[in-house]
Amino acid sequence: MTETLKSFLDYLTVQKGSSAHTVEAYRNDLDQLFKHLGNRESGKERMGGWASVTSETLSDYMVALRNLDYAPSTLARKIASIKSFFAFLMEEGEIQRDPTENLLTPRRGRSLPKLLSEQEVSKLLQSPLKSNSNEVLRDVAMIELLYASGLRVSEMVNLNLRDINLLERHVRCLGKGNRERIVPLYVNAADIVAKYIKYNRPKLLKRGHLGEQALFLNKRGSRITRQGFWLLLKNHATSAGITIDISPHMLRHSFATHLLNGGASLRNVQDLLGHASISTTQIYTHLTNENIKQEYERAHPRA
Repeated sequence: MTETLKSFLDYLTVQKGSSAHTVEAYRNDLDQLFKHLGNRESGKERMGGWASVTSETLSDYMVALRNLDYAPSTLARKIASIKSFFAFLMEEGEIQRDPTENLLTPRRGRSLPKLLSEQEVSKLLQSPLKSNSNEVLRDVAMIELLYASGLRVSEMVNLNLRDINLLERHVRCLGKGNRERIVPLYVNAADIVAKYIKYNRPKLLKRGHLGEQALFLNKRGSRITRQGFWLLLKNHATSAGITIDISPHMLRHSFATHLLNGGASLRNVQDLLGHASISTTQIYTHLTNENIKQEYERAHPRA
């Protein structure tokens, strides 16, 4: 298995919140692709880099898959695995062009993203305060920042000190496709990040290199990883009595849905999330059921 594939599977688990069953299915699907490419053991080096995989290469592979008479649902998942993998390579800067652009996926129903209620978010933010560790402020600051900004977890862990403006209360991040955006922060989020930087971060920094510029540090004084944040988030969710299988991306989903519930426009939420297309943001309109119900009750003549 290549290092890139390992990173991708970690990404599925940590950032996308995929189940163990899904991750294992994607692993098998991609292993099958690598076999087809004659590249399973040696990693991407033998094929001259992932950029050498073209749309024609994948079209040939699709023909081979269809000849194996897979069920439509299985074939759809295998295509989804490939699309997701190459989208990850694009995000990580491994390739400049996505060879799956013209790869057709059988039409399937789109599942709605899972999210936390406002009450569950409050419980989650209170959970780290039960601890006496040196990381209390850091943990609250990270959770509060994700919920305040809707950042992807990869965007948050890549933040440096210079990316946060506490005076003007905004954060600058680099998203997919190297698109830069500035996201405002509410007062409580800016305040807790300021306290973390002043009181907690120096204690963590002493254990590492004094020149470290990462905003959020781990116990060793270096930049916290996506995996590290995912593990502490799960621990805090358990401590808060939250029973759903939480993921960092769930805070992003909650951010978007709660903004729409509060009356924010779809276009503004798109800008805050850094979505290139508003069609990606529109899925959150299906989650604002309370607003829909209220509008229905107000507008229907028989309600």
